Amino acid sequence: MEDIKIIDITPENIADYGVCGYKDVKKHIELRKKIEWFKEYYPKGLRMKVVFSQKGGYQGMLEYIPGKYAHRPVQADGYMFIHCVFVGFKNEYKGRGLALSLLDECITEAKDLKMLGVAVVTRKGPFMVHNAVFLKKGFQIVDSAKPDFDLLVLKFDEKSKDPGFVQNMDEHLKEYDNGLTIMRSAQCPYTEKNVNAIIETAKRMKLETKLVDLSDANAVQNTPCAFGSFCLIYNGKIISHHPISNTRFENIMKKEITV
Repeated sequence: MEDIKIIDITPENIADYGVCGYKDVKKHIELRKKIEWFKEYYPKGLRMKVVFSQKGGYQGMLEYIPGKYAHRPVQADGYMFIHCVFVGFKNEYKGRGLALSLLDECITEAKDLKMLGVAVVTRKGPFMVHNAVFLKKGFQIVDSAKPDFDLLVLKFDEKSKDPGFVQNMDEHLKEYDNGLTIMRSAQCPYTEKNVNAIIETAKRMKLETKLVDLSDANAVQNTPCAFGSFCLIYNGKIISHHPISNTRFENIMKKEITV
């Protein structure tokens, strides 16, 4: 692993490395919005670490933030909260312990800041990291949310109060019981992709449609979906907990409308 470095991303260099495969600021609105969001939260403790190979380029990242500003519907004040971690655009970089190395950096910073520990939301289904890498590191599952989300924590003092999912997610869901609602936050750059096409398809299907751009951490923490940064709701029912393609959306809606 001699050609691999873990690089601290800052407001000054984020455009040089890009985010989640988006590299061209002029071409990708996803990257421009992510950079704006990053610059807003960086002074509040948001941090991003990038795995960079001289030979293979950008091969992974870890993003974390003080729990007060977590972009998930969680109560995690006092903890460092991990938004996302992934390693290995190329298979040769998987299975080399890079994710654990990234976690070590986050854990060290949380200890240096005298925080209660580190928390993260994982998922058994698609789009998010599975809990295995965190269980291997000593994290414990302390809460769960429908349909397949877990909240894990590594506490530095076992006497500390556990973080948890907000308790009123189902209550928030009742606020979106009419038509299609698309909720998104710039925290995840993939929330921009396909949304315009989904809106056009919804119009063609004569669905009343509302786009909600979640403006800050408080708005995300009061969403009805455990992923937080994206949610598709139709007549009070979550039909996708993560960004999807327009084709996938159309197939889901055909089934919903005929039910």
